[in-house]
Amino acid sequence: MTTLNRRFFMTGTAATLALSLAGCATTADTATPNRTTSDTRSVPPDVALMYGAILDDRFPIRASNMALVPERFWRQEVSDPTGEKPGTVVVDTTNRFLYHVRDSGRAMRYGVGIGAAGFEWSGRAHIAYKKAWPTWTPPSDMIKRHPELEIYRHGMEPGPDNPMGPRALYIHKGNEDTLYRIHGNSDERTIGHAISSGCVRLLPQDIIHLYDNVRSGSPLLVV
Repeated sequence: MTTLNRRFFMTGTAATLALSLAGCATTADTATPNRTTSDTRSVPPDVALMYGAILDDRFPIRASNMALVPERFWRQEVSDPTGEKPGTVVVDTTNRFLYHVRDSGRAMRYGVGIGAAGFEWSGRAHIAYKKAWPTWTPPSDMIKRHPELEIYRHGMEPGPDNPMGPRALYIHKGNEDTLYRIHGNSDERTIGHAISSGCVRLLPQDIIHLYDNVRSGSPLLVV
């Protein structure tokens, strides 16, 4: 058993690894990291196309600048390192990857931004449901820290400025909403970093791809 498989197995089978109940924060709570990668670096045409602008959705989505994202975080199909059954979503918080397990020992791998220190979580849960262009409602503790968010206490309407992005997957443990989400994020510099309050964030094109391929009810493992 490989080191990664062993870590997934031990984490996934530990009954004490429950998800903490906490709200999904946004960049309102965190600083955007500096990225040293040059934004003039050459990006292969197929990658540029994969992360190109989407103009036929409910709201237009700009192209992602993949010169700001290290190549290891570009979406790609890989050999499955998790040992989980097909259909499972696995978040590897150490390496900042999300895997959607496929058949025949394969998985689709995405680069992600994850929860900052103090908001980290792990364990087994499931994708209860998913939404296109979701609203965003800041949790009460965030509103206390940032009173200017009071205007969004009852929700921020969907749109290009909504921090949830174009798609969101809602994470439940049993019948309980964890208040954690897997959602979109238009800031390329956050991919590969721990900056949000517990949520898992993908580039807009990646969260749409994941949304289109993941079924509601799919198992989730965060390690």
